[in-house]
Amino acid sequence: MGALRTPRGKWVEEGLRTLAESGVDAVRVEALAKSLGVSKGGFYGYFADRDALLTEMLDRWEREATDDVLARVEQEGGDLKDRARLAGRLTFSERLLPIDLAVRDWARRDPAVAERLRRVDNTRMDLLRQAVAASCDDPDEIEARSLLAFCAAIGSHFLAADHPGRTRAQVLARAADLLLDRPR
Repeated sequence: MGALRTPRGKWVEEGLRTLAESGVDAVRVEALAKSLGVSKGGFYGYFADRDALLTEMLDRWEREATDDVLARVEQEGGDLKDRARLAGRLTFSERLLPIDLAVRDWARRDPAVAERLRRVDNTRMDLLRQAVAASCDDPDEIEARSLLAFCAAIGSHFLAADHPGRTRAQVLARAADLLLDRPR
């Protein structure tokens, strides 16, 4: 009986875990093999090189960040605002957030990754626009609110400010209410 090979998906998953924890430069075949407890020879049965792995990692991230999120949002239903809130919770989940932030950092140095990120962000912005449009008909206001909501969601992970008497989650929830509903 031949030796069992480490499945292709495990290499991709370990690459994504490493990307999220340490950045793209840490995604190296030798390091992944060591982390998986296997030799690097099995890697080359699936991937021509490191770049092929990186491409597949981005494919999986993009699918999880858009297709899988949108499918879950459609499955759960609700009004557009509820759907936008669910998409936000899924997008910034414990699973996707660290990968997303690492991809954003990587995109600063790699135009191809930046183009993928743009595609993902455009999909996310489209959903936000639809949600804001449910209570607003001014195209400029729809775009501004959508941008502010997305910037708050991303930027909150880099902000170290305190919110006296409130948690970060409370402040973000109130910001979402203000941005997704027409303020009184």
